[in-house]
Amino acid sequence: MLRIENLTKTYGSKRAVSNLTLHIRPGEIYGFIGHNGAGKTTTIKACCGILDFDEGDIFIDGLSIRKEPLECKKRFAYIPDNPDLYDFLSGIKYLNFIADVYAVPKSEREERIRRYSDLFGLTSDLAQSVSSYSHGMKQKLALISAFIREPKLLMLDEPFVGLDPKASHMLKELMRDLCSRGGAIFFSTHVLEVAEKLCHKIAIIKNGKLIVSGNTDEVRGDSSLEQLFLELVEG
Repeated sequence: MLRIENLTKTYGSKRAVSNLTLHIRPGEIYGFIGHNGAGKTTTIKACCGILDFDEGDIFIDGLSIRKEPLECKKRFAYIPDNPDLYDFLSGIKYLNFIADVYAVPKSEREERIRRYSDLFGLTSDLAQSVSSYSHGMKQKLALISAFIREPKLLMLDEPFVGLDPKASHMLKELMRDLCSRGGAIFFSTHVLEVAEKLCHKIAIIKNGKLIVSGNTDEVRGDSSLEQLFLELVEG
């Protein structure tokens, strides 16, 4: 579903990501872990076509993000750690705008908007301006806008930041459901307990370089993910 092949990205003299290769297959929840500045956000933005890169290529559902960016973007949804939404719109108008952009049929969008808004507890706030939303409410709206598209691939940067416990639980359930239907998820997180319980596979990056990846249980071994992370990154 997502293939990152020898990705390298530099900013001036700084190499933010160095020769990174990862494969995220259908049905997998893949956690991407690293300290601040390790290269996680740069990698995800490159996968989304937001950032150009120096070497390598990225394939989404077999298509190159460089050569066929529009076709790739039809297949995935991306949620940044701080969603930048259109504050002048109401919640419902924003969701309908996203549904229009991604050609969600009107016969289906109302049911999807209602279902996901109910799940995230945002239905009663959809008539309000996005400018009046808290950070957590904006995060929920962004997530709803992603799920109503029913993407094949979901890429998330720190998705649990700002969510209340109920919304966090619901997001985990929806992530599992998407993968059970053949989708895939690639997400970064600092919440190692969540990654340990939720992810089929994990990758740990340090200073732009991949230092370990694989099945969560195999990578973790007999220690906790937190212990492993500290040993690998701080050691």
